[in-house]
Amino acid sequence: MSIVRKSALGCALAMALAAPGSAQQAAPPKSLLAYTPKPVQRPGYGSNKPITRLSEVLAKHKGQANWTEQVIKTGRFDTRWVQMAPGEKVSTRYYGDDRVMWVVWQGQIRFTIEGQEPFVASKGFLVQVPQRVRYSMEAIGTEPALRYEVLRAGQHPNFPADNGEPKPSNAPDGTEYVKVSTPTQPDKYEGVNKPYVDFFKDVVAKDPVKGPNPSLVMMDEGNMSNIIRGKGFATPPSTNKGHFHVGRDEFWFILEGRVEYLIEDIGLVSADAGDIAFVPPGRWHRAAWALGKSGEAQTDTRLSFNANPYTFHAFGPDAGGEQ
Repeated sequence: MSIVRKSALGCALAMALAAPGSAQQAAPPKSLLAYTPKPVQRPGYGSNKPITRLSEVLAKHKGQANWTEQVIKTGRFDTRWVQMAPGEKVSTRYYGDDRVMWVVWQGQIRFTIEGQEPFVASKGFLVQVPQRVRYSMEAIGTEPALRYEVLRAGQHPNFPADNGEPKPSNAPDGTEYVKVSTPTQPDKYEGVNKPYVDFFKDVVAKDPVKGPNPSLVMMDEGNMSNIIRGKGFATPPSTNKGHFHVGRDEFWFILEGRVEYLIEDIGLVSADAGDIAFVPPGRWHRAAWALGKSGEAQTDTRLSFNANPYTFHAFGPDAGGEQ
């Protein structure tokens, strides 16, 4: 899906509506041709993996009650799996310049977010907190609580110092915490951004195949997360390379079913529910809903993450601007 094409169409429609009585404007072209920069030496994966399989992560930490596993670390993203034993808490904190998002995948977590009624999130909850909004969380129930956490790389949380709270320990990288005052107020939940979406209740239970409309669950000037959902089909030919992004990496959390990825220099790989797929900038990649392991046309869902809601999509010259 290309959010760019939808935005262009929306702008054209808005201009037409804003000028009553004017001649009907021609629809924008379906696609444009351009010479786009693509690195000859493609950025490597580093410590990141094309597919991070949840089964392997769980096996690595078998028997541990509390653990953290780094998944993606780039100049933009810092993501990880985090498990908390029942009763474990995350103290009140907030991020000053970016929002934070989680996919809850096991157990129950009670979220307390400034300005919202506390709620309990279970498997499939997509939870987000805007910048400068205080939050805390606690694992409740009888089983460990597992969440996938998406942060902006290089960000450290702020901790309140309003009521005599002790100074927190320095960050592991040596960053020191100092007491300050600030006039900056908490951000708000606006537009598509809501405290949470219960994927299995709000999306799956409402329709067995179709995705929500709007499909965006997170969007601001520096973030986009989008539910992409459909029925699986046979693997497309390798001539369909998909697209690439100029200077932007991208990743996906598989919420349901199975998704196939054709990635330049990697080949064809598949990801199941709970797995995370990642592609560095400048690499052709194609994401396709896949058939089930027994060949059935199951419903597949991926949750995409991009650094910008208007990320440029570069498709093949004969693809007509779409996959």
